[in-house]
Amino acid sequence: MPRDLRKYFYDIDQACKLLVDFTSGKTLSDYMSDAMLRSAVERQVEVIGEALNQALRLEPTLSEKINHAGRIIAFRNRLIHGYASISDEVVWGVIEMYLPKLQEEVASLLDSSV
Repeated sequence: MPRDLRKYFYDIDQACKLLVDFTSGKTLSDYMSDAMLRSAVERQVEVIGEALNQALRLEPTLSEKINHAGRIIAFRNRLIHGYASISDEVVWGVIEMYLPKLQEEVASLLDSSV
């Protein structure tokens, strides 16, 4: 795996770990009432989406190894450009439902490139 590509996957992996740290023991209610938590979570989702977008530019076939790659990038774009129309429930749901699988896929890619 090219070094640049590995860097993007490292960034995704680190953002996933931060999201787990930020949200561990938290509820949707906690998320909704804590502006700093919302900002931190949204920032890491943005990092994931941008790093994945850049990685796919370098290696388009990676979309076969990352479930919902296009949706992840689209969600990042919506967070940045359409932030006013994103509900807290949607962001929280994405973290709960899709983060574990993404972590698993990225860890596998990083492991296979060592």
